Amino acid sequence: MIIRYALFEGEIHPGREEEFRDFVRQRLVPLWTQFPGAEEIRVLDGMERDEGAPVYAMALAIRYPHMEAVNAALLSDVRFQSREVTGELLQLFTGKVHHHVFSANEYSPAIA
Repeated sequence: MIIRYALFEGEIHPGREEEFRDFVRQRLVPLWTQFPGAEEIRVLDGMERDEGAPVYAMALAIRYPHMEAVNAALLSDVRFQSREVTGELLQLFTGKVHHHVFSANEYSPAIA
C-alpha cells in the first residue's frame, strides 16, 4: 500500500482557522475523493507538536493500492482542478506545501 501525503507546513492566518477548515471540507474533499485509484482520504488537522518542531497546519493522506494508481491520480483532470482550488486555500495560509510518498505497512496492537 502507498500513502501520498501533502504536508501544509506553516500556519493558518490567525482568526481564519475555521474558514480554512470549512474550505477544505466543502471545496477540496469533494475533489480529493474523486482521485482515481484512491482507497482512503484522511485530512489531519494539526493540534499539538513537540517543542521546537515545525508547525504543520494540515496533512492530507491519500492511500493507493500501488504506485501505478498514484501516477494515474497525478495525471488526472481532477488533480489539476484540486491544485487550482488549493491555490485559493493558500490565501488563508502562510507556509509551504510539500508532498511525500510512503510505502505503508500496518500492524495491529497486541491485545492485553
